[in-house]
Amino acid sequence: MPSADDRNWFGRVRPRWSLARQLFVLQVFVVAVVVLTGALLAWYDAGRRNEEKAADKVVTVARVLAAQPAVRDGLTAPNPTATLQPLAERVRAETGVDFITIMSPAGIRYTHPDPTRIGQPFIGHIEQAVAGQVFTETYSGTLGPSVRAVVPVYDDAHRLVGLVSDGITVLMLTAELRERLTVLVVVAVGALLVGGLLTYLVSARIRRHTHGLKPAELSRMYEYHDSILHAVREGLLLVAPSGQITLCNDGAAVLLSLDPVETEGKHVSELGLPQSLVETLATGRAVRDEVHLTDDHVLLVNVSQIRSGERDLGTVVTLRDHTELQALSGELDSMRGFAESLRSAAHESANRLHTVVSLIELGRAEEAVAFATAELRLAQQLTDRVVGAVGESVLAAVLLGKSAEAGERGVEVVLSADTEIDDVDVGHIDSRDLVTILGNLIDNAVEATMESARPRVEVTIRSTEDGVLIRVADNGPGVDPGSAQRVFQRGWSTKEDGRGRGLGLALVGQSVRRHRGSIDVHNEGGAVFTVLLPAGADVAR
Repeated sequence: MPSADDRNWFGRVRPRWSLARQLFVLQVFVVAVVVLTGALLAWYDAGRRNEEKAADKVVTVARVLAAQPAVRDGLTAPNPTATLQPLAERVRAETGVDFITIMSPAGIRYTHPDPTRIGQPFIGHIEQAVAGQVFTETYSGTLGPSVRAVVPVYDDAHRLVGLVSDGITVLMLTAELRERLTVLVVVAVGALLVGGLLTYLVSARIRRHTHGLKPAELSRMYEYHDSILHAVREGLLLVAPSGQITLCNDGAAVLLSLDPVETEGKHVSELGLPQSLVETLATGRAVRDEVHLTDDHVLLVNVSQIRSGERDLGTVVTLRDHTELQALSGELDSMRGFAESLRSAAHESANRLHTVVSLIELGRAEEAVAFATAELRLAQQLTDRVVGAVGESVLAAVLLGKSAEAGERGVEVVLSADTEIDDVDVGHIDSRDLVTILGNLIDNAVEATMESARPRVEVTIRSTEDGVLIRVADNGPGVDPGSAQRVFQRGWSTKEDGRGRGLGLALVGQSVRRHRGSIDVHNEGGAVFTVLLPAGADVAR
């Protein structure tokens, strides 16, 4: 059954033609109408000009003939016909007019192509000529319809002595017009053929671009295309081989903080994106689940090339938001490290318990008590210091977990004397961002001190008038001043291989920017990272 899209206003089924074919038929019809209209107008104009030319000719011939002395003398002669008929016929033959009639002021013919008509009244109007005017008209006389002129003839005393009329028959004009008609028809047919050929070429091009689809199919395809682009949460970009953005859906605009209307048509380097992402989009190389960081998001980027035959159409880029998953992964890593530290601590506690039991079995009870008390005091001191200074449970858990993990690697993590923070001070900060900032800074510091003789990391967390300050200092080799601006870029690492590295500090920088904060890097015996998160700042999401 035909669908509603296949019916016209009258309920009849439309022809199942593609858009290209419908446009071809419409364009041929338009070309035909234009050519035929032009031909008819040209025919009408040619006829009008032919009549005007004939009128000018008969007036000229009549005026010249009326001004001849022989005509004036003949009109006043006793037998005007004997003198004027030969003259009139000779002039008619020379000028190509169809008739010349010389008559009296009363309209009685003295000359005529048909001698039997001589002496009879002139058929037509002569009143204006008798009144002294030269005029033309189309009138049916003895030779049929003709374009004629009537001119008065005056003697030397300016008295009206006769009239001169000549004319060209309409049949003669039509014959001349037919000669032009042949040329007009040839031109019209040629124009129609050329127009049809050009229309066919345009139609073929449209068919190639529309793939032979019908208008209803194109309409549905556009509606589905537009709906899908606006509905999907994933970002979608189409990038031309030259690097210009040809399509940006709503998801991509949100993830990249762009205006989709202003984005399309711009080069990827003009969008203010991170340099690593610009290079990925501009080069057009195929990538799969490549991680890129913007100011507000962690993105998984996929790039695929698209081709049509041998023609390169550019690349299609999909963007997926990995921000929350990355934050959760960071929390999970921290909790996993904390759990691993607890497992190790439990294992160590078991070893120490065995030591205490062995000392008791050997009868050295006092030594067993001293050993157990010392170990308990050291472990409890760190816990009491963290719990007493840090009232926010997430920060306390991160500090304890990272301290235990670092302790296993032989690195001492301590809190500075001025560390003091509670949950009210950090209530405006997302706990996941706290884990990201503090956890990654400590991990980076621990990694940097591994080559030191007595590796040590000092952590400071306190509330200030400007907001929350987090400071992590180590006694490692420090940061090259020339690299201080690049440490928060994805992929930066002091390790030679660099594989799998450089993401932690980049996530720190992203979290700080999201909270409108600031971060400073300098050296004081080792690297010192200072983060300030303003109080009450709006979080960019």
